[in-house]
Amino acid sequence: MGAGKTTVGRALAKRLRCPFFDLDDVVEQREQKSVAEIFAASGESAFRHMESAALAALLQDHQASGDLVIALGGGAFVQQQNRIALDAAGAITVLLEAPLEELRRRCQSESKVRPLAQEQASFNELFATRRADYALARFRVHTLNKPVRRITAEIERLLTAAIAEVEE
Repeated sequence: MGAGKTTVGRALAKRLRCPFFDLDDVVEQREQKSVAEIFAASGESAFRHMESAALAALLQDHQASGDLVIALGGGAFVQQQNRIALDAAGAITVLLEAPLEELRRRCQSESKVRPLAQEQASFNELFATRRADYALARFRVHTLNKPVRRITAEIERLLTAAIAEVEE
């Protein structure tokens, strides 16, 4: 949460001239409720199920049409079934990293309600428990004090190298 997935994802998709999807937005559109409303009414477990279904549908719908950029919610990559689906689709995963204090600051400064970022102690614990799963991303890009254009250029270089490696 707060790493810049949506902002960077949108800019990267524009740079690469491909579709962009924010997985939280896709879930909200499918369910006709905000993420906060889903958490409040149904709980995190139900939300994670909806999130996985939305990701699977996105990957399937765009399988034949080519590249796309998806900004996964902070907990989506933690779910093993989502990592398996991404791997099966040939996705190249990129973790956007920033120090915990910066992530917390960014979350607090947004108008968007983040159900899992309400209390500092639980936010810190969540960050710590997710680190091992986040380490499974193929690439890591540090975002602190970098403009979006620099982050997207760095990701584009990583993607170009990864694609060239597969084509060899």
